Amino acid sequence: MAGTAPSTVPWSNWAGNQNGAAIILRPGSVADIVDAVLATRDAGGRIRVAGSGHSFTPIALADDRRMELSALDTGVRVDAAQRLVTVPAGMTLHSLNDLLARHGLALPNLGDIDAQTVAGAISTGTHGTGAGHGCLATFVEALTLVTGTGEVLRCSAEENPDVFAAARVSLGALGVLVEVTLRCVDAFVLHAHERPAPLDDVLAELPALIEAHDHVEFYWFPYTARVQVKANDRVPADDRPLSRLRGWLDDEFLSNTVFAGACRVGRAVPALAPTISAISARALTERRYTGRSDAVFCTSRRVRFVEMEYGLPRAALGEALAALRRIVDGLPFKVLFPVEVRFTAADDIWLSHGYGRDSAYLAIHQYVGMPYEPYFTAFERIATELGGRPHWGKLHWRDAESLAPAYPRWADFGTVRDRLDPDRVFANPHLTRLLGI
Repeated sequence: MAGTAPSTVPWSNWAGNQNGAAIILRPGSVADIVDAVLATRDAGGRIRVAGSGHSFTPIALADDRRMELSALDTGVRVDAAQRLVTVPAGMTLHSLNDLLARHGLALPNLGDIDAQTVAGAISTGTHGTGAGHGCLATFVEALTLVTGTGEVLRCSAEENPDVFAAARVSLGALGVLVEVTLRCVDAFVLHAHERPAPLDDVLAELPALIEAHDHVEFYWFPYTARVQVKANDRVPADDRPLSRLRGWLDDEFLSNTVFAGACRVGRAVPALAPTISAISARALTERRYTGRSDAVFCTSRRVRFVEMEYGLPRAALGEALAALRRIVDGLPFKVLFPVEVRFTAADDIWLSHGYGRDSAYLAIHQYVGMPYEPYFTAFERIATELGGRPHWGKLHWRDAESLAPAYPRWADFGTVRDRLDPDRVFANPHLTRLLGI
């Protein structure tokens, strides 16, 4: 019927802690996006682009119009000789990894989830672990975005370099990313070594451990002095593949099915949480195996949780972890998830958590349905005092006044934002809190 207002469509993120409804936009071309941006600006409206919903904050939560890029087809261009791949920004990392493998290529590093879109992963500073690697946005060689004025802007280190420095980790505040060119490497095999260990031993040997491996991380199990260490290193041949049975047992049965059951028990009977954590710390035994890089980096995550993660100066890790242990012991409720610790190299992206410094990341989680805010806010106070920067896709309570001193190029980002989106077409209440007006 003429004059009928467009209906809104509900949306929820992966964790289920962010929910809303908005008018949905599904552009099939860059021209469609330009038209949608201009129409929204002229109507005084706002657009947020939603990817796979793997952020825990309201960063993708639309209060007017939600744009999804799954139908956007800008084509795929592969330059195997130069190891450059250009893909639509709405492509998932899982699809990207398969595409790269077919061309004998790979991303140099990945996080442990591959469900995110390329745009969502780079815009929030998603990262893996490895002292020689920055966040995934450091692999971006060029990008194209539609700005709040409807301009289609191509950016690289040579073309619009100020926008490039801002837009690789932009929180979706500068425009709609439509296409991304990534610098890749030749496909490679990883050897994974996973082992339980005493926390104190790992902390004592940590500098040497980080130096000795291409990628290293560990998980601390609350109420214990135990961790699970994971080290991944490049090797020439996939000569020790994980058996299907062992992979299912560890990665599906123990890490998902059994762990989900244990979390449900812990939620129902919180007093059992320390016992569950102690059992979990010893359930995953030592293993070594080889595999295609993305298959080793990425794992299945079916147990739902909420998460906060802080990037800290690497030297502050010991103090932060000691404070976190005291916080966990003093909470009026129990923690059911292990704490993840990862490492990245410094980069030059203005709003990257790793801007200008080597970082250690502490990620804290809580099972869905369990209380978490006192836990997360207590740790946030410690992390903030230690110079921590919150992961843009993970829960935190910082605002523009608090964040500005943590980022040396904060004002420069604001200047680019004022130029590219003067009418704040891409704002929402969360982004206004983070970046200011």
